[in-house]
Amino acid sequence: MTFLGMPAFAPRGVGHLRGDEPFPAAARTALGNSQMRRNLRHATTTIRGKSGRVIAELPDWQDLRSAGSAIKADVMSRLPELLEELETRVTTAGGTVHWAADANEANEIVTRLVRETGSDRVIKVKSMATQEIALNEALEAAGITPVETDLAELIVQLGEDKPSHILVPAIHRNRSEIREIFLRAMPGVDPSLTDDPPVLAAAARRYLRETFLSTRVAVSGANFAIAETGTLAVVESEGNGRMCLTLPDTLITVMGIEKILPTWRDLEVFLQLLPRASTGERMNPYTTMWTGVTPGDGPQNFHLVLLDNGRSAVLADEVGRQALHCIRCSACLNVCPVYERTGGHAYGSVYPGPIGAILSPQLTGIEDNASLPYASTLCGACFDACPVKIDIPSILVHLRNQAPHPRAERAVMATASRVMQNPRLYARAQRAAKLARIVGRRGRGLPPPFSGWTAGRDLPEFPDQTFRDWWAAR
Repeated sequence: MTFLGMPAFAPRGVGHLRGDEPFPAAARTALGNSQMRRNLRHATTTIRGKSGRVIAELPDWQDLRSAGSAIKADVMSRLPELLEELETRVTTAGGTVHWAADANEANEIVTRLVRETGSDRVIKVKSMATQEIALNEALEAAGITPVETDLAELIVQLGEDKPSHILVPAIHRNRSEIREIFLRAMPGVDPSLTDDPPVLAAAARRYLRETFLSTRVAVSGANFAIAETGTLAVVESEGNGRMCLTLPDTLITVMGIEKILPTWRDLEVFLQLLPRASTGERMNPYTTMWTGVTPGDGPQNFHLVLLDNGRSAVLADEVGRQALHCIRCSACLNVCPVYERTGGHAYGSVYPGPIGAILSPQLTGIEDNASLPYASTLCGACFDACPVKIDIPSILVHLRNQAPHPRAERAVMATASRVMQNPRLYARAQRAAKLARIVGRRGRGLPPPFSGWTAGRDLPEFPDQTFRDWWAAR
């Protein structure tokens, strides 16, 4: 089977998806950063409160969630034909479509297109896809300077940092830290700069204004693409996206193939879901849409790079493919008790939090991120918050079953399975389990080799009478 000319199981993703160290080790380090935890707690609490208030205004919120989920499921069921339709519409409207099987191919395409313009600098709209493929690093290696124009992304870039949140990449920074970054790395900044938020925003505005007016090439992502019209859409809050999408001569959009919607009417659902779930707003301050090239208005050269980078492999998994429904709202991060304490960097991926725990292992292969499916309490808060009803807990369990396990653990689980399938063996095991009341007590734990299980949890109290004993006595 081929996927629009590419292998159905396209090369696994590369770029910023593989963690430098397993999540447990990275999380342990992050937990020692008390300032980061305070920053995260304040930010996620604020976003949750705003989001909850505007969601409560809609009596049909659950119906909207169901509609969004149904539309995404429909997209996944006929993705190849929708992508072909999108390519036809974009081409007819004067744009050029490129297909990228993986990160390397996407970076090569974008680098070549920028070089053909003769420019050595590009302005960028915040884009998870370009972060995923490490496009900035590829452009810099080619002698091209990428300038992030989203304020949070700019903070991350100037601080030589990495994003830690899908919606607010610099959520782990407070305003004093941002002031220090601007003073250290922002050209032409006033030495008397204070940490007052309006003052910091004004400094960034002055820095970016000249760049907007003098850069001829922009690189963007896309929140949505509409197959029936070839229209692309970017939603954002600052207006920087509008500048990038309208001022340059050349616009290059890198979009994951799952971002497509069948019809214009489908967009109505997501423009209600996304702002409420992400920023706690009733609608996005800036929603920019464009279809191909319009002579004399906006960029006169438009290129759309459709990125696979492991998505075909995710699509082949009937359980895991739900991860491709994600609209990058970050609602799951804002309610996750694990993310709130460890931050995004511990996940070692551009996609942190619960969605990253299911998406990154699938894009790269579970072997490269085997610890991420365990970065969860399975409390289910992410499922309740997801505006398109992605059953993240179920996918986490599904991926845990696929992750490599130590030989001893596999042997124990195989034995437990045999015991639980045999009534006589199970009854004997129940009687033997009573010994745990002797060798291990609540608060003390079990001796080796079982001590690992009770190192992080209390041993539960065993009842005086099993159900079998109770039944036999009656």
